[in-house]
Formats: sequence, C-alpha cells, structure tokens
Amino acid sequence: MAVYLDIIWLLNFLFDSLLLYLTALVLKRDFRFWRLLAGGMIGSFIIILSITPLNTYSGHPMVKLLFSVLMILTVFGYKRFKYFLSGLMTFYLTTFLVGGSLMGIHYFIQFDMNLSSSVFLASVKGFGDPISWLFIVFGFPLAWQFSKRNFERIEVAKIQYSQKVLLQIVLDGKSYNFTGLVDSGNQLYDPISKMPVMFVSVKKILEELPEELKLVALGSEQVIMGNTPMAPEWENRMRVIPYKVLGKEHQLIIAIKPEQIMITQNGETHQVEKGLVSFTMQELSSDDSFQAIVHPKMLNGIRKAEPA
Repeated sequence: MAVYLDIIWLLNFLFDSLLLYLTALVLKRDFRFWRLLAGGMIGSFIIILSITPLNTYSGHPMVKLLFSVLMILTVFGYKRFKYFLSGLMTFYLTTFLVGGSLMGIHYFIQFDMNLSSSVFLASVKGFGDPISWLFIVFGFPLAWQFSKRNFERIEVAKIQYSQKVLLQIVLDGKSYNFTGLVDSGNQLYDPISKMPVMFVSVKKILEELPEELKLVALGSEQVIMGNTPMAPEWENRMRVIPYKVLGKEHQLIIAIKPEQIMITQNGETHQVEKGLVSFTMQELSSDDSFQAIVHPKMLNGIRKAEPA
C-alpha cells in the first residue's frame, strides 16, 4: 500500500487547525490565526514523529496528551489553570464529536461485516482506518458543521433555560400557571400607563378561560372594533395597545390587567406590581418549552411575595 506522507501530513494539519478553530468558537475566545495555524502545525508533527526512530512513542497516550497541551497553550496561552483546562477539555470534546460523526456517517453508508481484524489492524498501522481519504476530505467539513451547529443549539438551550421563569396569573379569582421566557427583545409598553406587556399563549387552556377572555384571545380585532360586546368589568381591565411586527405596522392588540402576576425565578417568588398580559392563540414555542414571553422590565422593581 502506497502511503503519501505529505498528503497525510497536510490533512492532519488542516484538521487540527479546524478543530482548534471550533474549540475557539465554542469557548468564544479571541485568537490570532497565526497562532491557530501554529497549533495545527504542532499537532500534525506527530505524523512526522511516526516515521522517525521515535515512532514507538508517537502513539503513546501521554505523548498525544503532551501534543494536545502544547496546541492549546500555543493558540490560547496560559492565564490560569481553569482557563487552560477548559480549553483542553473542549478541544477533546470537539475532536471526539467530529470524529465520531465522521465515523458514524461512514459506517452508516458503508460497513463491511466481513472485515477481518487483521486487515483492520494493518490499516490502523498504515495511518488509520479503512475510511478513504477522499471521504474524509469531503466528510470532515460536514461533520465539523454538524458539530458546530449542535454546540450552538446547546448554547441557545442553555441561555433559554437560564432565562426561564414560572408565572402565576390570577384572573377573575382563578389562578393560571405558565412557563415564561424573559425576552430582552420584548419592549412593548402601554403608551398611557407605561406598564410593560407580556404575551401568553392560551391555545392549550382555552376551555379553562372565562368567556370574555376567550373572545379576546380568539378575535381581538372584533372586540377592538366594538363588534363583540364585553362586560363592563372586563372593559375596565382592557387596554388597546399599538405595536409593530416585521412587515406590518399600526397593529393593535388587547392587553388585560390581571388581579395578580407572580414570577418565580431562582427559587424566589416575586409579585409584579405593574404589568399587563396579552393573551394569544399563537404558540410561542415550537417545542412547548415555554408559553409566555415575559417583558424584562417586569423583573425590575418587583417585591418579594409574602409567604402564605
């Protein structure tokens, strides 16, 4: 079997550099490209080491660990041990994730059940695996992109989890519980009272709501135009608020002043002194992980609720 060492070295250099780049993206660390390429160069040097008299040491775990340490120090430097350790662990995580994705794609497409162990071992000794280099060249970017996108999704989920709160809204003497997401992009206020407005999806609990609230959720435009009569006590709670969405201006929504809004965050329950709620039939979360979009202003100036 012909082994083109220059091609193998170049591929390892590029892959190590891309893995270091993905590590920097995951950790959101600044870096210089020349240092990143230098780190990739150090990682690819282990291929050169494997054809020297020291080849017996090139595959040793401690040698590989040493090369990894040098790569991380070259790219990110050393500020403190925790900073260095997180870089090293994330580098290994990205390596395993990308490598595992690549192997999974390959053996999903093509897997030889009769592959003998002797052939497999011979391949490993000849710079690894029966996966063709052509497949790696085209498959690695796909696996790398897949891993990058999954890290981004994990990060978004983590951010959302840290911003989620529990809501308790009291209307007409009845309590309704929701999971809310605090959204800094929600800057809707009642222009008269200056009270912040949150959005709550009631699609799944519509039958539990009072009739007047059902009418508001199902057809707020008809209520605003006066085509749907409302009881006086509900009219006193209603606010007609103008808002803009992408592609549409001069929209009007109805917000209700509840009897009480309670927000539980980080194990503490607070009472919102000023706030309005706009009820909608639209699902605010595709996976139903939250049913309300909470105005960030509602978390400011709230007082701790008295224990029952």
